[in-house]
Amino acid sequence: MWDDPKPPLAASRDLDGLAYLRELLAGTYPPPPISRLMNFWIVSAEPGEAVFECEPGEYHDNPLGMVHGGLACTLLDTVVGCAAQTTLPKGVGYTSIDLNVSYLRPIISTSGVIRATGRVVKGGQRVIFAEGVIEDATGRPLATATSSLLVLKG
Repeated sequence: MWDDPKPPLAASRDLDGLAYLRELLAGTYPPPPISRLMNFWIVSAEPGEAVFECEPGEYHDNPLGMVHGGLACTLLDTVVGCAAQTTLPKGVGYTSIDLNVSYLRPIISTSGVIRATGRVVKGGQRVIFAEGVIEDATGRPLATATSSLLVLKG
């Protein structure tokens, strides 16, 4: 079950990117549907950085018995995008231009909670560059990503 994303989206237009993510973190707004669908949640948001966690389950498995790479890709796309969002003023959005993911180790449904961190490498008014990493509970990297994001005015 998920909440209608339209009301929080409308409210977000009155906040800068960091404030909006902090409202999500505080529970003022419900998480977007993708978060519930894929079982990940926001942990922190600071200027230029966003952290999410995820608990993979068997419903993420591919036919080989490992978590589908799409989970890591979606999680990395989320954290690099949200890291970029923390730098944006009120009324400004973004969209991904590209996302390059490297899978370093398999994620399995019994991996436990994994943590994804996105950081802005270079901010900008037109394009933002960010990187992300997913780590297991011991801090071992499982996947990394780089991304460029287009800033959308208005």
